[in-house]
Amino acid sequence: MALELASTEKVVLGSISFVIFWVLAVFPSLPLLPIGRTAGSLLGAILMIIFKVITPDEAYDAIDLSVLGFLFGTMVLYIAHLLSWKSKGPKDVVCRICIIFALLSALFTNDTTCIVLTEFVLRTAKQSNVPPHPFLLALASSANIGSAATPIGNPQNLVIAIQSKISFGQFLLGLLPPMLVGVTVNISILLCMYWRVLSSNKDEEITTSNCPVSEVNSSSQSLEGKNGRFGWKSRCVYLVTAGMVIGLLMGLNMSWTVITASLLLIVIDFKDAGPCLEKVSYSLLLLFCGMFITVEGFNKTGIPTTLWNMIKPYCKIDHVSGMVVLSVAILVLSNLASNVPTVLLLGGRVAAMAAAISPHEVKKSWLILGWVSTVAGNLSLPGSAANLIVCEQARLADPSFNYTLSFWTHLKFGLPSTIIVTTIGLTLLIRG
Repeated sequence: MALELASTEKVVLGSISFVIFWVLAVFPSLPLLPIGRTAGSLLGAILMIIFKVITPDEAYDAIDLSVLGFLFGTMVLYIAHLLSWKSKGPKDVVCRICIIFALLSALFTNDTTCIVLTEFVLRTAKQSNVPPHPFLLALASSANIGSAATPIGNPQNLVIAIQSKISFGQFLLGLLPPMLVGVTVNISILLCMYWRVLSSNKDEEITTSNCPVSEVNSSSQSLEGKNGRFGWKSRCVYLVTAGMVIGLLMGLNMSWTVITASLLLIVIDFKDAGPCLEKVSYSLLLLFCGMFITVEGFNKTGIPTTLWNMIKPYCKIDHVSGMVVLSVAILVLSNLASNVPTVLLLGGRVAAMAAAISPHEVKKSWLILGWVSTVAGNLSLPGSAANLIVCEQARLADPSFNYTLSFWTHLKFGLPSTIIVTTIGLTLLIRG
């Protein structure tokens, strides 16, 4: 990591490209350039090449096919019909959303969970006769916290697992306890902040099965067929899911394990796979391609290395004060550049610093990076792709129940939740 600052021209042009990528990621409908996040990501990548910050070959090398394959697989493989449950009262609904969605995110990624289930949550809020923002915050925050537990929970964790070579089992063992405690604390904060809002309607039985998302319903019915809810196809879904988890615990390649499980479910469905494959968010895959290239170009400017060298002496993870400084740096950067770019920018640097202290500290440094960068996504809307997905899905939903989740509404809850949950998780990681 001895990279010096590049030439002034490369630094300026690379920074401009990165800023364009970041601004369009946060404000996809910017009046000056309303082209959206995916096109903004690709624009940043193309500018890096046009400005000769990186070469076309370096751009192709920057694309992590393992992450893209993993995302493709998990977007096909989801089991939203597990949410066919009943609940009594809005507070109970919030608790169930937090618990169930956290567990789903650990297995099927936070982004996938949010893409598939945001409309479901909006419908549930409407039937509960309460404002949807507590439910949307429960979905986004719990999806982020839950995804921290496994390497397949979110893209940045997969990047960490690939770069660090930490096994699925070791990753789960290290971050499952902080995740479980974090979800519990997050539920408590949600109930404390929105108790009055959630009490505006007297507790009544809420039947979510009457208001499912159309895509979820068709997928569920397709798998169940005429055999009923617990027919052989449904059992196969659970067996394939269990087999996928066992394969991951055995150390099989994560991306190919998930893709294999996805294809098995398509074969089990025994129908044209077109409608299923249409659920894949190809724009999200393109967004990540652009992000990988843009971040690699920004790395080439030498700015990240220079900034890291400035704070590196204060980030020693063998001291509590150093962990605090490192965590604050990760938290701030995750909300400025989002968590996947943060991990791409800091991962190797943090691991190298930890290795200089002790080989034992390397694994801990990766887990800290994974935990803080993931939970940091709850602080503000641009901190996590899952937040942005929930916000966009809610805004573009059916006019009868759509909702605009504002930056300040999210920040009001996200700030205390992020600080408290991050601190508790770090305490468990330090003691572990």
